[in-house]
Amino acid sequence: MSADPSMLWRFKEDVNIVSFSDAHSHWPWRIGREATIFDLPELEYEGIMNAIRTGKGFKATIETPPAYGKYHWDGHRACNFSCAPEETNKLKGKCPKCGKDLTIGVDFRVEELAKAKHGYKPDNARQFFSLLPLHELIAFSIGSPLASRKTWEIYNALTDAFKSELDILLNIEKAKLARVCDEKLLELITRNRESRVKVKPGYDGTYGEIVLEHEEQKKLF
Repeated sequence: MSADPSMLWRFKEDVNIVSFSDAHSHWPWRIGREATIFDLPELEYEGIMNAIRTGKGFKATIETPPAYGKYHWDGHRACNFSCAPEETNKLKGKCPKCGKDLTIGVDFRVEELAKAKHGYKPDNARQFFSLLPLHELIAFSIGSPLASRKTWEIYNALTDAFKSELDILLNIEKAKLARVCDEKLLELITRNRESRVKVKPGYDGTYGEIVLEHEEQKKLF
């Protein structure tokens, strides 16, 4: 989860990059966060495998923003310190607060192993959507824990009305969403679709966090 196709393309490997969610978390909002979208006449094993191998019928992937992952940046959780790969190199991999080794993140490893520069896009690249889960957006918009009753009430109201969480995040018209959710959540869903929700990168086992600039904060809250 701490990497996306734009990062993996830099390895210049001749493969189609798929994305699948973990299914082992005991938190419901962690399940189904990432997916591969196929455009096939029938979803069956041979067709899916052929689409992955050849790219025919392989339409897109849905990704959680890499910065949201628990090991995207480098850092030392005990000292509440994190940094990008360039800074890690300057620090020689040591925490500037205590001198212990930093836990190296995925972004650093990509920089170590990449064969192409930022922005490289192979011929077989597929579209991908970078989306934070609906649960995260709801909890942030109301300032409530992910597992709170209020968060679940809003989540259930939306999924009862529109059935699919991914459809809510990607496709349902704003006017229809506005009948079920308030203005703050609607704005976050819209920003999420447009990859305009900023995330403070996760590090050393700590998830990334949604952040808003001061002017955005005033507008929404």
